[in-house]
Amino acid sequence: MSSSGTGSGTVNGGISFWYADDGLPVPREPLPGDASADVVIVGGGYTGLWTAYYLKRAEPSLRVTVLEQRFCGYGASGRNGGWLYNGVAGRDRYAGLHGHEAAVRLQRAMNETVGEVVRVAAREGIEADVHRGGVLEVAYTPAQLARLKAFHEHELSYGERDRELYGARETAERIRVADAVGSAWTPHGARLHPVKLVKGLAAAAEALGVAIHERTPVTEIRPGHAVTPYGTVRAPYVLRCTEGFTASLKGQRRTWLPMNSSMIATERLSSEQWARIGWEGRETLGDMAHAYMYAQRTADDRIALGGRGVPYRFGSRTDHDGGTQQATVDALRAILVRFFPSLAGVRVEHAWSGVLGVPRDWCATVTLDRATGLGWAGGYVGSGVATTNLAARTLRDLVRLDSGRAGPTELTGLPWVGHKVRKWEPEPFRWIGVHGMYATYRTADRRELTTHSARSSRLARMADRVAGRH
Repeated sequence: MSSSGTGSGTVNGGISFWYADDGLPVPREPLPGDASADVVIVGGGYTGLWTAYYLKRAEPSLRVTVLEQRFCGYGASGRNGGWLYNGVAGRDRYAGLHGHEAAVRLQRAMNETVGEVVRVAAREGIEADVHRGGVLEVAYTPAQLARLKAFHEHELSYGERDRELYGARETAERIRVADAVGSAWTPHGARLHPVKLVKGLAAAAEALGVAIHERTPVTEIRPGHAVTPYGTVRAPYVLRCTEGFTASLKGQRRTWLPMNSSMIATERLSSEQWARIGWEGRETLGDMAHAYMYAQRTADDRIALGGRGVPYRFGSRTDHDGGTQQATVDALRAILVRFFPSLAGVRVEHAWSGVLGVPRDWCATVTLDRATGLGWAGGYVGSGVATTNLAARTLRDLVRLDSGRAGPTELTGLPWVGHKVRKWEPEPFRWIGVHGMYATYRTADRRELTTHSARSSRLARMADRVAGRH
C-alpha cells in the first residue's frame, strides 16, 4: 500500500495508522466465478460483516456470501476514530416524522448497542483494545458552553438519565483541555482499535461458515444479482453495505455523498506528558465546535485525533489509500496543540483520510425492499462504529421476517427502517454546497473564539439550513 512522508517523519496514507499498528491483512481469494447464495452482502466493512455474522448465528443453514472490493476493513471500518458510542444520525428528524417515543426507542437501542459490541467481542475472543470510559465532550468558548448545556438537556429528553454535566474544575479533573469551561459525559461509549475489531469480526463470521471474497469489486447490484468482473452471485437477497463507497456503484452516484474525514496519530507520549494532560479515564473526546474534532487516547498512549479536512472531492471521488493533504495535517495538528499546548513539540507519526456516507437529509437508514429483495444500511454520517451493529441486527431481522423464518421484532419497528430520502444535487452544485458549508462552519468557529458571545454564530445556523441538517 502506498505511503509517503509529510512533514517531519509523518507517514501519510498507507490506509491508516491502525493498519500500520496491526499490520495489513493477507487478502482472501476473489470470487472464483458465478455462484449462488441465500444472501449476498456487498461490502466487507462493519455493516456487512456484522450482518453476515448475525445472519449465520440466527440461521446456520443460510448460505451467506460477502463480496469486498479490496479487503475487509479497507474503508471507514479500518480508518475511523475508534469511537464506539451511542450517537445515531437523524434521531431528531425521526422524532419529527414518527413521534418522540419512536425516537426514544431508537436511542435506547443505540445505548444498548455499545454493550452488545463489547459483549460479542469478548465472546468471540476479539482483542480490540476496548476501554469503556464513556464519551466526554468539552466546551471552550461561551457559545460552545451554551450549546453544550442545550445538548445535555436534549439528550436527557431522550431518556439518557445517566449522563453528567461538568463545570470547568470538574472537567480539568478528568482532562486538562486549554480554556475548557465545561463538559458533558455519557457512559454510553468506549474506545477501541478499529482494525483489531474488523479483523476479528471477519474471522468470526468466516468461522461460522460465511464465504468472504476479497479483491472482488461489485460493479452493479440488481434484484437477485451482484455483478463482479469475476462472475455474478445470484441470491434472493442482495444487501448493499458500502457506506462511503456507494457512489461507485452503477446508478448510485448521488445516493450518499462520500464525506471526507481525516486523522492524525502522535508518537507515544511519556508519563510526564500524560501527567500534564490527565485523561486517566481514557474517555473518547469531542468538542462543541461546528467543525468538530474527535479523539482518543490509544492503548499504547498516543493521541489519535480527527476532523474534517477537505470535506468532499468533486464527482464523489475517494482518496487513494488514505492519502491526506498537508494543509489538513497542519490543521489537525493545530487542533491538537490548541487543546494541549504542552504538546507543541510532539511529533505526528501518521496521517490518513477516509470517507463516510452522508444522505441528503443526514439520516442513517436500514431498508429491505420486499418486492425486489434488495436491502441496504448506512448513511451513518460518522457515527458508524456502533450504529453498524444495530443496523446489521436490523437487517438480519428484516431478512428473517421477509423469508418467513421469524416474525416482527422490536428492531424491525424502529423509525429508521424503510426511510426514504431524495438524492444529492448533481455537480457542480454538490461540490460548491459542501465546501461552502464547511467553510462557513469554520468561519463561525473563528468568530465565536474572538467575540466571546454566548450566542451561536448565525453563520452556523445558516449552514445547517443549507445542508438540510435541521
